[in-house]
Amino acid sequence: MSRVFRFGARQVVTLAFAALLLTAAGTSAQVPIRIAKDQKPLPIDAAQRAKVIDATLKQLDDNYVFPDVAKKMRQAIEARVERKEYDAIETGQELAEKLTAHLQEVSKDKHLRVMCSTEKLPAPPPKGEKPTPNEQMRQNARKMNGGYRRVERLAGNVGYLEVEGFMHPDVAAEPAAAAMNFLANTDALIIDLRHNGGGGPQSVALLCSYLFDEKPVHLNSLYWRKGDRTEEFWTLKEVAGKRYVGKDVYLLTSGRTFSAAEEFAYDLQSLKRVTIVGETTGGGAHPGGMVPLGEHFLAFIPSGRAINPVTKTNWEGTGVKPDVAVSADKALETAHQLAVKKLLDKAHNDEARRVIQMDLDRAKKRDEKGDK
Repeated sequence: MSRVFRFGARQVVTLAFAALLLTAAGTSAQVPIRIAKDQKPLPIDAAQRAKVIDATLKQLDDNYVFPDVAKKMRQAIEARVERKEYDAIETGQELAEKLTAHLQEVSKDKHLRVMCSTEKLPAPPPKGEKPTPNEQMRQNARKMNGGYRRVERLAGNVGYLEVEGFMHPDVAAEPAAAAMNFLANTDALIIDLRHNGGGGPQSVALLCSYLFDEKPVHLNSLYWRKGDRTEEFWTLKEVAGKRYVGKDVYLLTSGRTFSAAEEFAYDLQSLKRVTIVGETTGGGAHPGGMVPLGEHFLAFIPSGRAINPVTKTNWEGTGVKPDVAVSADKALETAHQLAVKKLLDKAHNDEARRVIQMDLDRAKKRDEKGDK
């Protein structure tokens, strides 16, 4: 992920459309790259091992969000080098896996990761060069509908929205507006993030904006080590679709819910705007960027941390805990039941309750017949 586009390391693995952004140290310029799956292992020798290890430690010293933790990671890795723990490693992939495990062991940071590509990686752009828009990445994101996978009206007039990734608002804004317009007349909403591995904070703010009125709400802040600066994220005064206010919202999570998807859950839970149903999330709250470690290696170095304006902390290492804890595969059913029960309890009169019950009965009959 970059300072603009928060793609966590876990998302690179789990989402087919995710591309890595290789960032020149100290710049915002980026080169989009992909590490092909099922590559043959990259043979490496002692000199190459040492070069990758040294480059990794230097990037941590220069950029990791907590300098004191970077120092501890350096000490731990150097001790392993001294004990010759890496001497038997013969492939780049194994070295990347070992370094990732050892660095996470010290930092407990699930974003921090070293990766290897048998194919040569593209060179990072020169320092100071402006980023070049990558139309292929935009096209891929459009094909994924900006991460907005499914929208539906469930029985009892409960809305359902599945979001698989928080892609840049340039791509996500139109699908978000269309989805929220479709859902506007439902009486409660379920947002499904069980398969969402992350994305960008701007897109998190975009969807959050639909759940509040026009008055901006402070959602989250990101502190960046470089420049010792803090960036704030607020809901938007204007959105293209219809807002969803004054109605209950339920959020589905799993252990795979990660990074920016966790921010969405954490922000709204802190503001008491949602009821989270499902599993505790993955626990990654440190944004950062991809940095080169040579021709075949790169690392995701977290260079910032989230600071929630309500809790003054974040979900790093702990994840976002659900309000109603159930297994991920039971989360939708449970949230739907909770929503319908509350709608029935809040119904103004017998006629309103009768309409809800009729809708539920029709849906049950369709399910029994196997109709879609």
